[in-house]
Order: sequence, then structure tokens, then C-alpha cells
Amino acid sequence: MYFTDRGIEELVDRRGEESVTLEWLGEQLRTFVDQNPQFETPIERFATWLARADDEDDE
Repeated sequence: MYFTDRGIEELVDRRGEESVTLEWLGEQLRTFVDQNPQFETPIERFATWLARADDEDDE
């Protein structure tokens, strides 16, 4: 188990029943980076990965 799994499990436990939009997620990621600029690169990579997840050309 990765350390991040604990945070993911907490997210699912606390908010697993909620529905969110990608717009909401984008705003949350922007707010997080504004407050934690040292995570700008990993968040950018994560957002790009999510955006291209179904893109067969990138595999």
C-alpha cells in the first residue's frame, strides 16, 4: 500500500456518495496549487493524465 492510499481511502469514505463535476475538481486543484505551489508540477501531470486517460494514441 502506498502512503497516498490512506488519503484516497479517506476521500472515498468522506465523499464517496457525492457527485462532482470536472469543473468543481478543476477549481479544487487550482485552489490546492495556489495554497501549495510546490505541488504545481505533480498536479499538472495528474490533470493531464486524467484529461488523456481515454486517449489511445498516448499508450
